[in-house]
Amino acid sequence: MDHKQIVRLVASLDDGTSIVELPDGRLERRASESDWERVDALSDKEIEASTASDPDWAEFQGIDWSKAEVVPTPRKQPISIRVDEDVLEFFKRQGPGYQRRMNAVLRTYMSEARKSGSPTPHTRKKTG
Repeated sequence: MDHKQIVRLVASLDDGTSIVELPDGRLERRASESDWERVDALSDKEIEASTASDPDWAEFQGIDWSKAEVVPTPRKQPISIRVDEDVLEFFKRQGPGYQRRMNAVLRTYMSEARKSGSPTPHTRKKTG
């Protein structure tokens, strides 16, 4: 597998193939090059020794993964939204995947608002 071209692993399928995202936003199905039988046969000590000697894992050494969580990708909800023309063109000019990038910007905004304790907007009270 040419790891330099892959942006992220989207899915590992039961048939041994993977769906990967490429830099241009395209998704591609690729055969897995992982030898899972060999991996499954390794002891925890062998896995730790292997990652300790692998330069690709250097930045992850010493991290306590015991509280790590798998965060599932939320389902997408199709909507119709009005955005300023220049905003839409800005995202489209960056190539395929512009809706995914717009979603990422909105998700970052939401995450930062939650971290800062910003109140969630609520519905207006009717007056008069």
